Amino acid sequence: MAAALQLDRVSKTYGAMRAVENVSLTIREGERVALIGASGSGKSTLIRLASGLILADAQGSGTGAVHAFGIKVQEGGRLESDVRAARRNIGLVFQQFALSGRLSVMTNVLVGALGRMNALRGTFGLFNEDERRTAYAALAEVGIAQHAAKRARELSGGQQQRVAIARALVQGARLVLADEPIASLDPKSAKRVMDTLVTMSRDHGIALCVSLHQVDYATAYFDRVVAMNAGRVVFDGPASQINAAFLTELYGASAEELILPSQFVVPAPPVAISQSQTVS
Repeated sequence: MAAALQLDRVSKTYGAMRAVENVSLTIREGERVALIGASGSGKSTLIRLASGLILADAQGSGTGAVHAFGIKVQEGGRLESDVRAARRNIGLVFQQFALSGRLSVMTNVLVGALGRMNALRGTFGLFNEDERRTAYAALAEVGIAQHAAKRARELSGGQQQRVAIARALVQGARLVLADEPIASLDPKSAKRVMDTLVTMSRDHGIALCVSLHQVDYATAYFDRVVAMNAGRVVFDGPASQINAAFLTELYGASAEELILPSQFVVPAPPVAISQSQTVS
């Protein structure tokens, strides 16, 4: 299976802080990966590097190369000349939705078609009937077609996030990068958004990488988990290996951010064995 996303020893520094350090990561076509980590672990920075929204460091131990479906996004701290072609394959879903609240839901979804339109049609928003039908079908697929004519700001947070997912469908994205998409949602809305993302990935063969604070969602929805700490990948493997004790081993006290209080287990201190308890 070909690589949907490939990062080769990518680093990103802000002043004295190394947000991402020498990270290599490959996500295959159609694969679904959860990216977890405590606050400041580098998850959001990594997603922005992967999409070319920010540039990797030009110097250092890594090459800073990022490829999406074999097309180079950036290398050596510079965007490649064909980065637009790469970005057409990458759909982005953000924590704060990245919608225009004053525009209709339909128009926000149609924005996904801009990458395939000529400059004149794109500038004036001259969407044709085929594009409108595709957008309506995407809204129906995520369960909010009945809100197509409303302004985006009239929708709930969970509904707005599903608008962003529909936009990625209209874009024809082959890889969706979602940065904390459920962080600001109530549990019922969060579950609906996660159901929608995973169903979209499965039904359309779209590779999916979702950064999450909530480890219970990562283990419930994904087979593969990548854990970051202090800008580095500290675990990349089956979700079945993730539990409270393992996270405590990886993150120490910071693991409390990732685990629901009822799930958090503090390892018991070693028990001293007296002479009378010793078995000969």
